[in-house]
Amino acid sequence: MMKGTLLVNLGSPESPEPKDVKKYLGEFLMDERVIDVPLWARTLLVKGIILNTRPKTSAKAYKKIWWENGSPLIVLSEQLQEKVQEQLEFPVALAMRYGSMTIKKGLQELVDKGCDEVFLIPLYPQFAMATTETILVLAEEIRSEFFPQLKIESLKPFYNNPDYISVLANSIKEDLKDKEYEHLLFSYHGIPERHIRKSDITKSHCKIDGSCCETASKAHEFCYRHQCKEVTRLVGEYLKLEPDTYSTSFQSRLGFDPWLQPYTDRTIERLGKKGVKTMAIATPAFVSDCLETLEEIAMEGEEIFHEVGGKDFTTIPCLNANEAWVALLAKWIKEWSKATVEV
Repeated sequence: MMKGTLLVNLGSPESPEPKDVKKYLGEFLMDERVIDVPLWARTLLVKGIILNTRPKTSAKAYKKIWWENGSPLIVLSEQLQEKVQEQLEFPVALAMRYGSMTIKKGLQELVDKGCDEVFLIPLYPQFAMATTETILVLAEEIRSEFFPQLKIESLKPFYNNPDYISVLANSIKEDLKDKEYEHLLFSYHGIPERHIRKSDITKSHCKIDGSCCETASKAHEFCYRHQCKEVTRLVGEYLKLEPDTYSTSFQSRLGFDPWLQPYTDRTIERLGKKGVKTMAIATPAFVSDCLETLEEIAMEGEEIFHEVGGKDFTTIPCLNANEAWVALLAKWIKEWSKATVEV
């Protein structure tokens, strides 16, 4: 039996041109796990409103961060895949949930190389409907239709894995070793509050109040808010940070429904107005730098901070192709390979 691994990240437009951005946004926002309203309402909202207004604005943002060799997210994901492949004897492929580097193409690449067992790794530390779940659901649909002989197992969210926390914390420590900061902000991609309630397997625990994320529950297995807060807590403990020197926030909200709070932009503004002159910001919902980290945080976030009196604003890179991160992924893949052999 031949084994293989498929790394799956979010995806990117083919180019920063409005037509390509529109095509990408159309696929992304029409996903029922991203905008989880009835099809007629989603179609009206996305195709009737958003795709007629947002592509030009988003294209300008993409142009600010686009590299000569392509989308940063794609380039960095490819670097990660290549480095992980160097540490393994069996194939490692790369796919994106949205865009031309489809999951179907990734699985086909592995099947063409003789693989009949695949370890699927969603490149998200935390579980969310709009990230991990949509990847797993689509992968199973594709497997069932096109590769019924293929066996797929997936990596569970690794937000509280001690080795991951060590790698993340040490990468933050390394980036900040020669920098001074008064506050370290952990900014995670936001999601609507209703996604938290929909993912609550107990149907009663997640109240999104001041205590539910800190109260033990089976719901935490699928609670994005809890998992984000845990990453912050665990990294804070690992780095021995003083309680008042770091916090959690959520970025990238869309529409008028309640999203997870506090919001990153308002938190940056509040800290600056409070008198904080130096701050650093990490984005642990992502493993690869992308539009949300390179433009929304590193550019827009810094601008907000300076407008309210802040001085030094440090954006901490994602793990990207960090050697320790590469080694950890390879370790997990090897452990999966040995476990399946033993079974």
